[in-house]
Amino acid sequence: MIDSNNFKIDIINYLNVSRETLAELEEYSKEIILKNKDINLISKSTEKSIKSRHILDSAQTIDFIDKNDIKTCTDIGAGAGLPGIVLAILMKSKKPLFKIIFYEKSYHKSKFLDNVSKKFKLNYQIHNKNIFKEENLETDVIISRAFKPLPVIFEIANQNFKKFKYIIIFLGKSGKKILDEALKIWNFNYEEKKSLTNEESMIVKISNLKKKCIKK
Repeated sequence: MIDSNNFKIDIINYLNVSRETLAELEEYSKEIILKNKDINLISKSTEKSIKSRHILDSAQTIDFIDKNDIKTCTDIGAGAGLPGIVLAILMKSKKPLFKIIFYEKSYHKSKFLDNVSKKFKLNYQIHNKNIFKEENLETDVIISRAFKPLPVIFEIANQNFKKFKYIIIFLGKSGKKILDEALKIWNFNYEEKKSLTNEESMIVKISNLKKKCIKK
């Protein structure tokens, strides 16, 4: 049984979404679980709690999205589309249109992203490519969930993107330590918010990222 009632209460209270948006998020949950029988989109152990563990967890990133300034968001290592699909559904009413860009090297996962994006009539673009091999990319926001550690995400942003405004990433209970370690190598500003779905986790918005010139 999917955590339907709790999800409705949490998502309505937190985001104040329309019934249509809520229905699409619920349908997206069902699509993931259905496809999870064929390919590994999420851990089987989290299927019953998908709406809190994955959908609401992804939805809370919208707190860091400037709805007036952000037009494009790139989800790297997109997998099942968490959080990219969730954000795109939440931002469908935005004008001008909010565009979500996916980078996913797995053909089958890319196909899943394409199918659900079409189903929900999202403004999207999918690249069935390895993000590490791409160059000179541009976006407003780089977002990543359960893909690579923070140092690797920073290197991708620095080397593979020529233009972006900020990065949104999920960090676990060692988040503060990870940020402190990163500050030894990088200059950046950050905002953090405690996760709604895991008291030991946080969501972090990184801006003004620049690598330090470290003298040997």
